[in-house]
Amino acid sequence: MSALAAIYYFDKKKYEASSIWLGISIATKFFPIVFLLPIAIIFYKRNKIKEFYLYLFRTVLITLAFNLPLAIVYFDGWWRFFKLNLNRSDDFGSIWYALNLLGFKIPGINYLYTTLTVALFIALAIFLFKLRTTPNLAQVAFFAVAIFTTTSKVYSPQYVLWLTPLAVIALTKSNQQISFWFWQATEITYHLGVWQYLAGYTGASFGLPSGAYAIASILRVVGLLTFTYFLLREISVRSTVKSG
Repeated sequence: MSALAAIYYFDKKKYEASSIWLGISIATKFFPIVFLLPIAIIFYKRNKIKEFYLYLFRTVLITLAFNLPLAIVYFDGWWRFFKLNLNRSDDFGSIWYALNLLGFKIPGINYLYTTLTVALFIALAIFLFKLRTTPNLAQVAFFAVAIFTTTSKVYSPQYVLWLTPLAVIALTKSNQQISFWFWQATEITYHLGVWQYLAGYTGASFGLPSGAYAIASILRVVGLLTFTYFLLREISVRSTVKSG
């Protein structure tokens, strides 16, 4: 909810409130930090560089206000989250884990994951810079989170709770609903599959085979990418029409 509040206030041009809510979001769940890329580009395209620095300063200040006391009092516990994510290997739900289950052994996964993530964020930045009009944060925040989740070394079932609200507020036309519901169908398929797959760890006779679980994981990513493609295309077309 705090991430959505940050988007809402940003698009209302209430930057102080937005930065406070974003700082709270990053402090409670680190992923909203990816919002800073589209936010920086939107400020740049609006020729509001000074406002961006103030926005960034407030966001960092709020994030530190929540994190520093915990880091000082109980550093090991505070650092554990970051250490786990830095050192973990491929895990449930991720495209890397699915490929591993299908027999594709990927060496240097941390390097590849980092490279792919950076490359996709650069591609997103180029896309946003090339738009003839400046989009709202509500329209493009979804893309940043989609990159974060699909390239991550773990793609937890609850990530859909991050993505779906952002997708809904980014929807602009009814014809995008087909790709949206296709994506949601793949999410349902995955959610059913992951619990059946985990049942196999307990020795249950009805557990889902690893190959089927891998396919469900890949299908889930395909569903998300399909919706993302149609959303990107619509924003690009609408930007061209508005500037024409």
